Amino acid sequence: MTHQHIVKLEEANIRLDKLLTNLDPSYSRHQVQQWIKAGLVFVDGEKGKANYKCKEGSIVQWSIPVEKEIVIQPDEIPLEILYEDDYILLVNKPSGMLVHPTKQIQTNTLVNALKYHSSTLSNVSGEERAGIVHRLDKDTSGVMIVAKDNASHEHLQQQFKQQTVRRIYESIVDGVVSPNKGIIQAPIGRDPNQRLKRTVVPDGKEAVTHFEVLRRFNQHTHVQCELMTGRTHQIRVHMKYMNHPIIGDYLYSDKTSEFIQGQALFAKELQFIHPHTLENMTIIVEQPPYFYNLLKKLKKMA
Repeated sequence: MTHQHIVKLEEANIRLDKLLTNLDPSYSRHQVQQWIKAGLVFVDGEKGKANYKCKEGSIVQWSIPVEKEIVIQPDEIPLEILYEDDYILLVNKPSGMLVHPTKQIQTNTLVNALKYHSSTLSNVSGEERAGIVHRLDKDTSGVMIVAKDNASHEHLQQQFKQQTVRRIYESIVDGVVSPNKGIIQAPIGRDPNQRLKRTVVPDGKEAVTHFEVLRRFNQHTHVQCELMTGRTHQIRVHMKYMNHPIIGDYLYSDKTSEFIQGQALFAKELQFIHPHTLENMTIIVEQPPYFYNLLKKLKKMA
């Protein structure tokens, strides 16, 4: 189905993706951005961009693809709920759990578990990502925030975008990290040789990680990392870039470890502003058993 709209005076300077969302609020901004990315939106005959600032009198044309209805089934999976109210919930995601369904995997994800736990979740990012404001890798455990309504989702999304959410991780890496603390500022993009990987590339997206050494061992280092940006695999890529890949990281480390299944990385702490009460909130989780036990082994060997 093809639609057309002539930009009015009061709509001038609005982003293209926001304009289309305003015209039909039944579609989320995420969905609209996917149409634009797929080349289904035109402005004055040219393919549009999501951040294009509309001009009065421009003709916007777009096609809505016929999509197969996505139904995500609730799964009765136990969740460690750290905090919950009518607007948000915070969960300690286990290692090995995907955050949301993919084309290949439709069950046993965090979203499936959330749908069983709560009858209300935001749909700003689509049904398959219900409630999901930010993500953790499958093999990264730790604290995650989930939105129960769209207003809360958008408020939280803005906090992440403005880099006001504090995200603290702990990791154990190969090798002895020499500086006690530092900043890794290296742009990240898709690895041209392996689609699943990311790497540091000159034309990548800005990526900044602050790190601090917590303890050094004979051949390993316990490190705290704070994300200033949120790129895919950011800490894993940046530690590899420093020649200190995370122990057990099957993508970015050439070594295997007999001491751990999966990677030695977890999301320890989130600091943010509650989207409804506007209170400052800090949620901290304990070191997961796989991480704690690895530290114990390294201490004995030291």
